[in-house]
Amino acid sequence: MFPRRTDKGGAMSICTRCGAEFGCAMADGAPEPCWCTALPPAVAVPSEAVGCWCPACLKAYIAAQSAPPAEPA
Repeated sequence: MFPRRTDKGGAMSICTRCGAEFGCAMADGAPEPCWCTALPPAVAVPSEAVGCWCPACLKAYIAAQSAPPAEPA
């Protein structure tokens, strides 16, 4: 989703997965890299990911992708 301005002038992005507000250095136009660049790349980005995800959703997705497959019962 598109970032929105806060009352303090900064931009807040909205997670397209859960709806949470979070800061994005790219949306803010900040000179430093965004927090997401410190995470491993999420190679298989799902089709529903049309915008940025918040730290919690992105970390959970990366963890789920790197978890070993479950053994059949």
